[in-house]
Amino acid sequence: MKKDIPVFDGHNDTLLHLQDGVTSFYDSLEHTHIDYDRAKAAGFAGGFFAAYTPSPEKDSNKGEFINENGYKFPLPDRITQAEALVFTHKLAAQLFRIETENPDKFRVIRNVKELKDSLDQRKMAGIFHIEGAETIDLSFDALYVLYEAGLRSIGPVWSRTNDFGEGVPFCYPSTPDTGGGLTDKGFELVQHCNSLGIMIDTTHLNEKGFWNVAHATNAPIVATHSNVHAICPMSRNLTDEQIQKIADTGGVIGINFAVSMLRADGKRETDVSMEEIIAHFRYITDFVGVEHVAFGSDFDGAKIPDVLHDVSGTKKVMEALEQDGFSEEELEKIAWKNWVRVLENTWKD
Repeated sequence: MKKDIPVFDGHNDTLLHLQDGVTSFYDSLEHTHIDYDRAKAAGFAGGFFAAYTPSPEKDSNKGEFINENGYKFPLPDRITQAEALVFTHKLAAQLFRIETENPDKFRVIRNVKELKDSLDQRKMAGIFHIEGAETIDLSFDALYVLYEAGLRSIGPVWSRTNDFGEGVPFCYPSTPDTGGGLTDKGFELVQHCNSLGIMIDTTHLNEKGFWNVAHATNAPIVATHSNVHAICPMSRNLTDEQIQKIADTGGVIGINFAVSMLRADGKRETDVSMEEIIAHFRYITDFVGVEHVAFGSDFDGAKIPDVLHDVSGTKKVMEALEQDGFSEEELEKIAWKNWVRVLENTWKD
């Protein structure tokens, strides 16, 4: 590429791999997709670092159905607010530890100026994101405390049910129209997030929940790590109507590198071509404009294509986008400018 363009990413689960409080982001981590040195070499400028509380292991294969034509995983059981809050604190502490271990190399971002400065200075930037709002109590006290701690983005649900709404199960082939949407408390959560300036992530909501957020929010609609349903008809991917609505609000979609969300056949196999990855970027660009597509890798939270391998694949995707005909200006929008624009129109500080 003619210009070294930093990539700011919509979603990773790297904090899960640091939860022991001993493993460092600055170690050489063979078991992860991201560590500092590999990310820096790949032009990975940071992103939304998710605090996600896993479902119990007993639920991991509960009632699953898989055959040659597809698969269906029922929603796992609910988790309690108490256990989610403890685990969220644990993962958030690891994000803050990355910064305190080496503040010259990494910054936890709380406002747009800090993000722009970090991008300019090539200092890696991390945004505290919660994936699944089980950690929030029904009086929303925890939301306000976590905001003061640095929370700037939240997904009301992961793919399970909680007090705020119903997630979309992992199914192929399937529409995202799989059940109920937001609860009354879910609508209240949207209002509180709008008031504070916390970005609301519609990823993992079913279709009804997506439209509930769309009608309730006054901020750009975002799906941090979702793909195109017209290419891969998997329940987690976005329909054309959803893509259009996101664009209408000035929002953005982060392209997810999970193989089952990229492949037209929905298989969870890693022999995915670069052309199949680029197809999702190109589809959204041609349909609603390059202003509404970005990176949303799901590194360290998904099975990714062999052609990417790990965060080093970020640079390969940028090169492939350039080869596909994207201009330097368009590449900058995809790489980081679209995320910055959305945050400028969402955050209050």
